[in-house]
Amino acid sequence: MSNPTDLCAAFFHTIASTTHVSTTKSPHKRWRMAFVALYSYRVMLNLLFDKKKLFSRKSRNPSYTTLNIQAYDYEDDDKNGEGSSGSIDQKTLTKIVKEKDLNSLHKFGGVEGITTSLETDAEKGISGDPTDLHRRRNVFGSNTYKKPPIKGFFFFAFEAFKERIILILLGFATLSLAFGIKEHGLKEGWYDGGSIFIAVFLVVAVTGVSNYRQARQFDKLSKNSDDIGVDVIRNGRRQQSSIFDIVVGDVVCLKIGDQIPADGLFLSGHSFQLDESSMTGESDHVIVDAGRNPFMFSGTKVADGYAQMLVLSVGMNTTWCEMMSTISSNSDEQTPLQARLDKLTSYIGKVGLAVAFLVLTVLLVRYFTGNTEDENGNREFTAKKTKISDVMNSMASIFTAAVTIVVVAIPEGLPLAVTLTLAYSMKRMMADQAMVRKLSACETMGSATTICTDKTGTLTMNKMKVTKFWLGEELMEEKPSLIGQNVLELIHQGVGLNTTGSVYRPSSVSVPEFSGSPTEKAILSWAVLELGMDIEDLKRGPTILQVEAFNSEKKRSGVLIRKNDEKITHVHWKGAAEMIMAMCSNYFEIDGSLKGLDNQKRNKFEQIIEGMAAQSLRCIAFAHKKIIEEEKIEDEDEVKLNELPENGLTLLGLVGLKDPCRPGVREAVEACRNAGVSVKMITGDNIFTARAIAVECGILNQDQDLNGVVVEGQEFRNYSAKKRMEMVDKICVMARSSPFDKLLMVRCLKQKGEVVAVTGDGTNDAPALKEADIGLSMGIQGTEVAKESSDIVILDDNFASVITILRWGRCVFNNIQKFIQFQLTVNVAALVINFIAAIFSGKVPLTAVQLLWVNLIMDTLGALALATERPTKDLMEKKPVGRTEPLITSIMWRNLIAQALYQIAVLLILQFKGGSIFNVDEGVKNTLIFNTFVLCQIFNEFNARKLEKRNVFKGIHRNRLFIGIIGVTLVLQVVMVEFLKRIADTERLSWGQWGACIGFAAVSWPIGWIVKCIPISDRPLSGLLKRVRCSKF
Repeated sequence: MSNPTDLCAAFFHTIASTTHVSTTKSPHKRWRMAFVALYSYRVMLNLLFDKKKLFSRKSRNPSYTTLNIQAYDYEDDDKNGEGSSGSIDQKTLTKIVKEKDLNSLHKFGGVEGITTSLETDAEKGISGDPTDLHRRRNVFGSNTYKKPPIKGFFFFAFEAFKERIILILLGFATLSLAFGIKEHGLKEGWYDGGSIFIAVFLVVAVTGVSNYRQARQFDKLSKNSDDIGVDVIRNGRRQQSSIFDIVVGDVVCLKIGDQIPADGLFLSGHSFQLDESSMTGESDHVIVDAGRNPFMFSGTKVADGYAQMLVLSVGMNTTWCEMMSTISSNSDEQTPLQARLDKLTSYIGKVGLAVAFLVLTVLLVRYFTGNTEDENGNREFTAKKTKISDVMNSMASIFTAAVTIVVVAIPEGLPLAVTLTLAYSMKRMMADQAMVRKLSACETMGSATTICTDKTGTLTMNKMKVTKFWLGEELMEEKPSLIGQNVLELIHQGVGLNTTGSVYRPSSVSVPEFSGSPTEKAILSWAVLELGMDIEDLKRGPTILQVEAFNSEKKRSGVLIRKNDEKITHVHWKGAAEMIMAMCSNYFEIDGSLKGLDNQKRNKFEQIIEGMAAQSLRCIAFAHKKIIEEEKIEDEDEVKLNELPENGLTLLGLVGLKDPCRPGVREAVEACRNAGVSVKMITGDNIFTARAIAVECGILNQDQDLNGVVVEGQEFRNYSAKKRMEMVDKICVMARSSPFDKLLMVRCLKQKGEVVAVTGDGTNDAPALKEADIGLSMGIQGTEVAKESSDIVILDDNFASVITILRWGRCVFNNIQKFIQFQLTVNVAALVINFIAAIFSGKVPLTAVQLLWVNLIMDTLGALALATERPTKDLMEKKPVGRTEPLITSIMWRNLIAQALYQIAVLLILQFKGGSIFNVDEGVKNTLIFNTFVLCQIFNEFNARKLEKRNVFKGIHRNRLFIGIIGVTLVLQVVMVEFLKRIADTERLSWGQWGACIGFAAVSWPIGWIVKCIPISDRPLSGLLKRVRCSKF
């Protein structure tokens, strides 16, 4: 029985005989019993062959472990309907983690016992086959939760009814309906008031539909944002899986910046700390280890170190998902531009009310002083003679005219235009590899004046490869056989044990798969394929006592190991070459001999580092130190109280990693420069590598004077506050920067009035991303902390996508300005025409129904047409608008005033001379005025496509929606004039009269062309324009 196989066979025979039940009724149950026996046999076999686990030097647990293997009654489990596996159910698993119940955990044999109960291999994970995953989901549930249903259409419609503009219109509609019925009776008196009601309900419906669609779009984006990639180990292979595919029993690999995807237990790891502020509100980081606190909670973030976690609870069994299921995504965020437009709309409404009150006063004075006449030429009012009923009817007509002024003054289409523009741009940006997390970022990006970008993965492809290897003073080119065995062994340890990456090789003949960060994968690939490192053999030897994880501040990582039971420990450091060099006193030659590192040799190595950096290589150094312990440390926790030695090290070697620039990045940087946007590169690489990459990307010129243009983070940090503000504009590249340096630069730039966009991918980039006006995180390499701190996620990590976002941001602002110009032209022209006509003739040519048709229906379609204009190259030829750009520029005022004056002139001529010119009655004349006015807006919609360019038809064939909307508007206008006589108060027009109306409207095209030839300053006009400056709106 000394043979392990014989022992296992006997064990298996015992289990089989124990679980044999001759009277078992269910074949399904017999199969499950057989599974218990087979699984027990496999566990026993693993324990016997893995002597290291079975006969360890020291055990923290009791000296024996009891495996209580029972034939579990699955039929009872099915009857109870509770998820369970083996002898542990989901309620118990949930209770252990939520209550941090160490006693219950120990009852099940600790983390090891739970792992076994869940049929998980701590090193290889679960099998991961579809059958196993399906069974685990059925038993323990899936890692999803039910979100509250998004608000329906009627909710948004009701919210639209609460708008002040809508309430004002409803109030006037009620009064107009009452006075109309009083004056003309119910049969015809309802037209004006009823039409206003219909128009209001239409605009509420359109607004409700638009907001509902936007809410659904936000919900869709939220689902994309929640779909986090998680590293899991299945069947011994490290692979990335969706957070929604995590199951109970999975082994999850965690690193700094990751979000914990489910509730679970600590399996293994080093220096592991969690930020649980999202759950507890406490800002202090929580240390997680195998002994005192092995519990991890879904939704928390990894603050330091790395670890492997065993998943115990998923989905609604976790506290995080319970909480998130009660929170709905908010799509009601009001952007700065929407807030400015609300104020603009409110101001215009106040002007309209003031004009309406003035008109009401003038008309009342004219009426009561006897200056008005009825249709027969008689005075309408004579004191003590006019009947009260006639006075009331006249009051109704006067009040209707005042209501019409209010109706035309309120720009109902402006809020809708902003909503449509932002919703359309969000959808298109998603297609262009940019996921918007905060709606305001869509428009703010258009104002960006400075972009602070990372190097790795943004300007470069993030595909690392070791291209240079220096051992001692010799460049190793295909000479691994010449390396001394002692040095080679130490290099293997420095690479394979001091890493967060992994190597998966199903068999000795298969190609190995590497996982981890691009830098880790490149170094592991080099060590395995070129230096012959066997990662499995390597990890079976030494014991890791302590790990100091890499972060962007230290720029190095270290590991303390001990071989077997020796009284010798080894420290390995890996990191930025010049920082590791500063810690070294010796170096190894190629034959393994040890040499002292004097000043001359140190200068030689510094030249090697600078030479590699000048070739755009990232320089990484490996160093080692052997420590002979005076007294053998029995408790590993005692080691962790001390920091790893950082001096007296021996340099093992230097490697240079090439990360090529992304295709098109130089053109993207040039496009930014042409658009007036400054690009600054902030990187953790050394100054020589940073400078070489900046030249390659076009941020710096080859012959540029670099004095003050390229600085290191420490130098920038040590400037006085005054000098820092003087230098910040000049700096183009900051090397060896810490996250604090990036944050400091962002603050300085904002103090100088710049609108700053920042890219970031690490956890420590979160403060800078939040501080910036626009935070741009990386979708591939970015941590979850960085993504949550950002406004926009760049899905492909490409700098060219930053330019796409910049272009879309400018497009949003430009489209809104186009519609404002178009809308205000309508409002100004209609307001002036009705005001002048009311003052001089006592009547208004454009009725409330006609003006609502123009304002609501046509402006709604106009908003849709102008809001969906796509970005053009012209947008990147202009300077950024910055923070203080007025919403209505002098160029817009020039275009607006010219078109409004022309329309006012034509319509006033038609108002006072149109009857005699066309030899028509009052009804046809008013129809001509209405038709000409509407057609002028249709033709002016083409002018609004280009605020500065004279050719307004350029690219129109690519915007089919615009052409379609123009066609629909024309058709509706024909219906309005020719077929809705009673409601619209119109008369049918002849072909000649239609031709005249079209001719008058078409003149707006040459007027627009001529006006744009007039040069005008970009500075805002004084006086009236001060009211519409950025500070006001």
